[in-house]
Amino acid sequence: MLDLNTFIQKNQCECLNESNDHPMVNALSSSGGHLVSDCDEQLIISITFNQLVKISAIKFKAPPSHGPKKGENLYQSTKHHRFRYGRIASFGAGSGTGAEGSCVGIADSVEFQNVQNMQLFVKDNHSGDETTIIDHLAFIGSPITTTKMDDFQRVAGKKGESH
Repeated sequence: MLDLNTFIQKNQCECLNESNDHPMVNALSSSGGHLVSDCDEQLIISITFNQLVKISAIKFKAPPSHGPKKGENLYQSTKHHRFRYGRIASFGAGSGTGAEGSCVGIADSVEFQNVQNMQLFVKDNHSGDETTIIDHLAFIGSPITTTKMDDFQRVAGKKGESH
């Protein structure tokens, strides 16, 4: 299992109710910055992968008081289903060191195979405050190897030429 960050198409991702000063792209890298909700604690996060992936866990790194309390609904777009509903099997506050904590949602491996797009609805945070903060958002899993014709390179000859 690995962090699927390299498979995320950041220019195709979006977050509804994100603060203009602290957008979601900050949370998709571990290099600093964070995502902050704008008008209330709820967030709708849409992630697009550049190929099909299998998601085993969703990990949030966040301040213990303002981190997501519950991932209410997950929707995925797969190769064969337009949108398919799934739930996180467990999701809660984990132990962290210092001022930062983390929580992990374990995805049902049957539900989250062959995922191209994922939508996550964060309903509330641990403090019940109007602001939800996510320092880092990671999807843990593995890529599904698929053949991409764009990856093939011509070895010899010209297009349309036979040997």
